[in-house]
Formats: sequence, C-alpha cells, structure tokens
Amino acid sequence: MTLPCISAARRFDVRAHLPFWIGGERVGWIRLADAALLARWPDVFEVEATRVAMSDTFDNLTSRSAALGAVIGALAAEGRIPGWRDETYAIRNAFDAPPLAYIERAASRFFGTMTWAVHLNGVVDYARSASPRAPQLWIARRSETKATDPGMLDNVVAGGIGWGFGIEATIVKECWEEAGIPADIAQHAQAGRTVHVLQSLPEGTQAEQVFVYDLALPEDFVPHNQDGEVGEHRLARIDEVARWIEDGAMTVDASLATLDCLLRRRWIDEDACEGIGEIFEPPAL
Repeated sequence: MTLPCISAARRFDVRAHLPFWIGGERVGWIRLADAALLARWPDVFEVEATRVAMSDTFDNLTSRSAALGAVIGALAAEGRIPGWRDETYAIRNAFDAPPLAYIERAASRFFGTMTWAVHLNGVVDYARSASPRAPQLWIARRSETKATDPGMLDNVVAGGIGWGFGIEATIVKECWEEAGIPADIAQHAQAGRTVHVLQSLPEGTQAEQVFVYDLALPEDFVPHNQDGEVGEHRLARIDEVARWIEDGAMTVDASLATLDCLLRRRWIDEDACEGIGEIFEPPAL
C-alpha cells in the first residue's frame, strides 16, 4: 500500500490546468477556473486554450512585479487568494536563477509557481547517553491559526525560503522562530535529500522543492516556539512517528521529510514505502 503522503505528492491532473508562461519560460500551473478569472486583465495576461502567458509588454522584473502585484491584490480582496503573508517570493525555475518577477507568497499556489522550503528533523540520539536507548524525534503541532494545514503535525522546524534568504540563513532563522534553537546549534544541521512535491490543493498548486536537513539536538533541549506558529512540541518514538505518517496525521511535506530521515538512517525498511523513490525526482509532465 502506498502511504498517503507519497500519493499526495503527485496528486496533480495536468488536464485541469493551463501552463503559465513568463518571458518564454513555463513557470507555473493555473487551474482552468482561475485562468478564466485572469481574462479580466487582457493587458496583463494572454489567456489561450492551451496556456496563460504574461504579456510581452512586461519585459523586465519591475514591470512584471508591479502588474502581478495589482492583480494579486485584487484577487486577494475578493477572497480568491487566501492566507496573505506579507512575504516576497521570486518566480524562477531554479533556486539559483535570477527572478522573473516578485509576488506575494500567498499567490504562489494560485499561479502554481515553483517554491522552496527547508524541513528539519530534530533528532535526539541516545547512543552515547548514560542510559542508551532508541533515538527519538521532536515533532511540532502547527498552530490552529496557520493559513495552511492548521493543527497538523509537522517537523520541529519547517519554513519557506523567501526572496533574499539562502538555505543556511533560513535554517538559522526558522530554528529560532519555530523552536528556540540557537544559531550555534542550528548551524550544525546536516543535509539530507531534496523532496519534490507537485500537488493540487484548495488554494491552487503546490510545486515545491523541500530541502531536508537533520539536526542533532541535546538530550536536555526542549523546543520553545517564538512566533506563535507552533501549538506544541512533543518528543516521539520512531514507531509513533511512523504511525502518524501512515495515518496522515502529519503534513505531506513533513511526512516526506521525516521518511527521508528514517530511510537514510535505516530506522525503517524501504519496502514499507512503496513509490518513495519518486519523491526525490522532479515530476515528469
């Protein structure tokens, strides 16, 4: 049986979307109903039967960002783009590519543009403890007021990478904000693999690459949320975490990031994760 998170990571019907193009590059996926909304701005978008393209009259970063910003503001006011964040994301197809435009984070899923995030597994390894026992993981429960996945279980640290932030800087920032992990500990995070998600959600399309990291936490460390985005933290056994993943109690992203950790450390058998290899490769469309 395929785990719910693995199925969800590729739950996307290309026939229900139109590709979104800017400056000769496909940069996103827009639902057919949402594409019809964009026809209200014929000076900004060329809405065709096979694609939505931003008009070539907007040929630079500044003009594209301004035009998209006006549209996004109007759609948000109508409730079409929920969960406003006041965070800037860049539209680009590669993490190190120059941005084609800047948009409000909440609009990234409406336009189905590529986003990036870091997820960190907080590992407590008791192998060298005075009383050795099985390792455990710190797991967070998202605040009930979060715009996405409220109340669900999550990695101890998880956050999107906004424009102007690198991976390491995001890890340090999110470690402190979400769990009170100081920089001198956060900087020792070890890279795992990259998870690729393409899934349809109520607010649009999540096209995201998740950089997975593991961080060894001291036995006596207890996470303390600083920004109000986490409801609680709990220290869990591996079998507990595996059950939460199987039951769909964790977010899709957190489930996949946790599975990467468990598989790399051989704490679970890969045979129990049918189709897991697909999430480490970009989806073929």
